[in-house]
Amino acid sequence: MSKKITLEDIFNDDELGILDSKSTTSNVKTEDERLIESFQEINVFFEKNNREPEATNVTEFKLLSRLKALRQDAKKIEILKSYDTHNLLNTKVEVTSVMDILNDDDLGILDTDETLSIFKLTNVPSSSERAESDFVAQRKAMKDKDFEAYEIMFKKVHKELREGSRKLFSFENADKNLKAGSYYILNGMLLFLEDVKFETDNVSLPSGNRLRKDGRTRIIFENGTMSNMLYRSLEKALLHQENDGRIVSHTETEIEQELFDNVNALKEEDQETGWIYILKSKSTHKELASIKNLYKIGYSTVPVAERIKNASKESTYLMADVHIEASYKTYNMNAQKFESLIHRFFAEACLNIDIHDDIGRRMTPREWFVVPLSIIDKVIHLIISEEIVDYSYDSVHETLMKKL
Repeated sequence: MSKKITLEDIFNDDELGILDSKSTTSNVKTEDERLIESFQEINVFFEKNNREPEATNVTEFKLLSRLKALRQDAKKIEILKSYDTHNLLNTKVEVTSVMDILNDDDLGILDTDETLSIFKLTNVPSSSERAESDFVAQRKAMKDKDFEAYEIMFKKVHKELREGSRKLFSFENADKNLKAGSYYILNGMLLFLEDVKFETDNVSLPSGNRLRKDGRTRIIFENGTMSNMLYRSLEKALLHQENDGRIVSHTETEIEQELFDNVNALKEEDQETGWIYILKSKSTHKELASIKNLYKIGYSTVPVAERIKNASKESTYLMADVHIEASYKTYNMNAQKFESLIHRFFAEACLNIDIHDDIGRRMTPREWFVVPLSIIDKVIHLIISEEIVDYSYDSVHETLMKKL
């Protein structure tokens, strides 16, 4: 009778080790491991940029959305507690109202006519109603192909700011400084006010009714989004102290081109915008009377004779009467820019002297230049003809130099 074979006999008889298998380790990540890995990406971003991600581009927006979602999940916060080296999860914002939701809308997705209409009262006069509707806007991401040209423009502006050909100024006086074709900075982001479609509104104020220009804008932001917010809404945003609104200056070339584009375009219905004038001082002050070819080149929005009638009482006229050597009416142009261009051209010849009046007040004249009258007249006409870009002024020899 043969011996009964058992399982143990079979295993002991496995000379080739076919049955001697070993357990393998799974390469599949657990849910917790994936969670930790996704959070570590946010940590790496924070360590690299020293700030939380923002909605400035697609990559950052994904990290920002992930971080906000984690802050709302107590279980995930508990798992990630030991990995939260920068205390990123301990900033949960409690949402208690619909306005909290709207304020947390990073991309302006909820900033539409429909969503904001719930805050408008009907049949109930309200002083805040207009202010609320002012901020109705619609922001959306632009297609890459549509944004390409603007991206080039933004990069050029950044380069010009670094090189100093553009400068930043605090935003003020919207009627003077908020114009289509200009760049501004809002909350640290560069924007281009491409267009404004103005309408005239009858605004009710406590002091009475008045007409005010407003209308939809077309604004391009450097993060590839665009907005059609109201003109006055943009004004308010730029003026708001927390937003640190800035004006980006135009380059000298742009200022000159704007001047050239408008000059000589006189039409029947046009009216003069101002006067460029050349004045000679009648001062008997010994330091001034001895200077040959000393002239003031300036700008006035009123007739020159009216502007200088109190010259003897104004420091800008050296506290003395003046003689009008020449004046030029300006049409369809920014005469102040015209004046600025002349001053820049003659910068080396600017009078640099401190004088004191009869009662001891110190005066530092600025719009006075030591240049022959005939040269000043030629330069003004060269500006009008656009040929000024081909010339420079030699203050030592008092001559105009043709650039090579």
